[in-house]
Order: sequence, then structure tokens, then C-alpha cells
Amino acid sequence: MRFVFSLVLVFLALSCTTVRVNYDYDKDIDFSSYATYNYYSDMQTGLSQLDEKRLVRILDSTLKTRGYRLTEEPDFFINILSSEFQSTPNSSVGVGIGGGGRNVGGGISVGLPVGNPGIQRSIQFDFVDAQRDALFWQATAQSGYRENASPSVRESNLRALVKKVFSKFPPKAK
Repeated sequence: MRFVFSLVLVFLALSCTTVRVNYDYDKDIDFSSYATYNYYSDMQTGLSQLDEKRLVRILDSTLKTRGYRLTEEPDFFINILSSEFQSTPNSSVGVGIGGGGRNVGGGISVGLPVGNPGIQRSIQFDFVDAQRDALFWQATAQSGYRENASPSVRESNLRALVKKVFSKFPPKAK
């Protein structure tokens, strides 16, 4: 019983902090040709103003360390979109009662959800070539979100999200 309880606690702890990222990009693009970037002036991120400032600051820092510069006439533009949604519990515990004998059987089974549904946030990063006005790289990240988190926790979560998203940017040539 103790082992099962420990296993459930570890599962719950890991499921709360996971950032899932999906990538897509144009495989015919030479990513080394991009050196400068800027954000769309009419970008509607869907984030609060404070979270948007945090995210842009973290993103600027990340891109700067990778050799990209923020300029007025960039090689590519960045657009950020976000949304929040209620997730459903994705696991359950089955409890069953059964019996049988002499070719007679029966059973009852009940699924009990484990964990509460939580709020998830999806943030999408679009990189658009400024000359061709064409999307060339996109990443969508999903993670848990708490509205009442402190500013330091929010910044830490956004920093972890950006680190995970940009761990595979630019894509490696195959």
C-alpha cells in the first residue's frame, strides 16, 4: 500500500510540471540566413500585460544568447498566441467486484478519476520570414497554469517553458 501511495505522489508531482512542446518547420529553409528579429506590432498574445512583458524579456534574452539581434528591419517576425483551457483528469482507478462459478458470472466496475482537472495554458510561437511573409518555424507548448501564482513563480514557469521550446531551435540539419 505504501508503494502505491508513493507511486501516485510521484506521478502527480511529475504531471504538474510537465511542459509538452510540438514543433513544425519548413525543412527547405536555411536557418543560418536569419540573424535579426522583431515582434509584430499588433501582436495580441492573450497573456496579461505583466506575463507578456516577462515572456518577451525571457525570449529576448534567449535569442540574444543564440546570436540573434532585435532590430527595426528584421529577417523574421515573431508572433505569440496563447490560450487557457480546462483539462480533464487523464487517469482513473478502476474498482471492481466480481464473482462466478459453475458457468455463471457477474461483475461491477467503477472508474474513479485521479486528480482534479486543472487549467492548462498553450503558448504558440510563430516565426515568419519578413521578406516572403511566410511561416518557417512554429512551436506550441502546453503546461499547467495557476492564476494565483506569485510573480516569481510565473517568471520561473515562463523561463522553463521558453527553455524547453527553444532547446530545439534552430532545428539541426539532417
